Amino acid sequence: MSENMPSLSIFFPVYNDERTVRRVTEKAIGVCKELVDDYEIVIVNDASPDRSGEIADELASEYDAVRVVHHPVNKGYGAAVRSGLAACHNTWVCFTDGDDEYDLYDLHKLWALRDFYDLIITFRYVRRYSSWRIFVSRVYNRVLRRLFYTRYRDVSTGLRLVRRDVVRGLELEATSPFIGAEIAIKTMLRGYRVGEVGIQTFPRDFGTGSATTPTNIVKTILDMIACHRRVFSEGYDLPPAGERKAL
Repeated sequence: MSENMPSLSIFFPVYNDERTVRRVTEKAIGVCKELVDDYEIVIVNDASPDRSGEIADELASEYDAVRVVHHPVNKGYGAAVRSGLAACHNTWVCFTDGDDEYDLYDLHKLWALRDFYDLIITFRYVRRYSSWRIFVSRVYNRVLRRLFYTRYRDVSTGLRLVRRDVVRGLELEATSPFIGAEIAIKTMLRGYRVGEVGIQTFPRDFGTGSATTPTNIVKTILDMIACHRRVFSEGYDLPPAGERKAL
């Protein structure tokens, strides 16, 4: 398919999102219809203990454009994102979260910039969260900027658009919420164009998010350390015949 007629995939992981999976799916279908003729929606059920997977299957039976990927066991947010990326077939891939915190209609803003960037991430300029979550986010982004020499304001925001061929060329390893930062960092290191768009968010109207739980914070830190060691190692991303010679 030529770039004059781009195709679009939207995917999102679900875990304890039975109250929003239908809402997010139908919103994704509506946005896709406004943007392209060729689209697909992929739902990744990360072994959710509620009815998220069941509802996702119902949606797949109702809509031809919807497909579902089921994890037999819970693998974590990062692994669910990697499964979603692998399952998408179209030229451009948008991914978001299944709890409807991010308004998919903001995809119009990202889509308008697709000729200028290879990856478009978002940053929250209005944060309607608890003080604890805002604090964690600010510390996290500041640490990432220092560790990886990046300029991104809010690299963990869960709405982004990327060219499929770009992300397929990255060696992604994170299983935690660090996956968003890993994608941005490794895309930047490859020299691709990374843009940022400001958005507002809409905190979930039930339960609490899991990204800032102690368990996920620890997993994110471990993935961050592993990624830093990897990309700053002497053998990272050498040319095919490259072998670093001792001085």
